[in-house]
Amino acid sequence: MIKAHWQQIIKQEQLQDYYCQLQAEITHQRAQGITIFPEEKDVFCAFEFSDLADVKVVVLGQDPYHGVSGKAALKQGMPDDIPQAHGLAFSVQSGVKVPPSLVNIYKELTTDVDGFVTPKHGNLTAWAEQGVLLLNTVLTVQQGMAHSHAKLGWEIFTDKIIEQINRHNKGCVFILWGAHAQKKGRNIDNAKHLILNGPHPSPLSAYRGFFGSQPFSKANNWLVAQGVAPIDWCLNA
Repeated sequence: MIKAHWQQIIKQEQLQDYYCQLQAEITHQRAQGITIFPEEKDVFCAFEFSDLADVKVVVLGQDPYHGVSGKAALKQGMPDDIPQAHGLAFSVQSGVKVPPSLVNIYKELTTDVDGFVTPKHGNLTAWAEQGVLLLNTVLTVQQGMAHSHAKLGWEIFTDKIIEQINRHNKGCVFILWGAHAQKKGRNIDNAKHLILNGPHPSPLSAYRGFFGSQPFSKANNWLVAQGVAPIDWCLNA
């Protein structure tokens, strides 16, 4: 269930003209038989784990994964049409092959966080449960078509989410990966929050400064300096 403060914010945005137009377009596409990820029930999954005041770290990506589990899942006796996206940025459902971006995130973690062991899965729910808001700038996508829901209005919605965190949260870390995410940083108070800009971890850009950027240890060091418990980035194997 979406946390109480987030519910209020989301309900307020859903009354706005831009959101009504956004939702009408998505509803129209679904009615036409276009497959949209994540499933409707998971679109706001990121807001189910920690309320606004409890967010410690915001990890901001671009848009959801647009593929399905595929042949790798079949080998495990699972359906091959499980959506990769389930409402948490960079995370995939258990049983789904770990995507290249998350593979690179894991590679960085092995050099950045002592004791991190690369898990066999890509489910990052354990981070969300500790106060990591795993958010994309756009919250839906058509199957097989990256960026297909850019410019529909999600960017306005996520601007509002970032604005609320910036204003009401006492202090958190913003990890902004890629140009789309970094645009959000312009309106974040860096005297109150820590902003960590970096290239997107996709194979196209990970070697342009993502590797070696140490965002996870930097985030924890800052949290500890603020008197806040750090994130346990390790995941069950």
